[in-house]
Amino acid sequence: METGTVMKQSIRVAALSGSLRKGSYHKAIDLAKESVPGMQIEYIDISPLPFMNTDLEINGTYPAVVEAFRQKILEADSILFASPEYNYSVSAPLKNAIDWASRPPNVWADKPAAIISTGGIFGGGVSQYHLRQIGVFLDLHFINKPEFSLNAFQPPEKFDVEGNLVDESAKERLKKVLISLQEFTMRLQGRE
Repeated sequence: METGTVMKQSIRVAALSGSLRKGSYHKAIDLAKESVPGMQIEYIDISPLPFMNTDLEINGTYPAVVEAFRQKILEADSILFASPEYNYSVSAPLKNAIDWASRPPNVWADKPAAIISTGGIFGGGVSQYHLRQIGVFLDLHFINKPEFSLNAFQPPEKFDVEGNLVDESAKERLKKVLISLQEFTMRLQGRE
């Protein structure tokens, strides 16, 4: 199926931003919600998750907020990571969320996924590579192309004062990532 083909069946996408900052450019997930017909994108807030601590696991259960998070990941057909780059890696909040959902049983397993990132010189590209490495152990299946990383500080302006993505070229590139994720998800689920 060619990229750009409108899908008739709907998929559920859990979208996670690795940045907890209110003005984060990784909230471009909001733009993604209306980008592609047949995708139900739900932003999953990871800020309430406690720091990963196995002492909080009691008799095979997790704290209620962790259980609710894990259930949302389990119910999703695929995952969209919006990952900032901190010290050439993923952010601590995102790694924390990944770790909670990887506890037995690993709810990431066999999920299709995509990564988008914004940042400085590399646009978050190094963190994407690290996230892909983490995903190997988790049995996540990342789309390979197209990739989306955006140098948010290089002219022309990419975001307005409210943090909304305004660069039309970047919007189109983001849409292509979402279409690729949608098609890949459908293929892995045998629904193409």
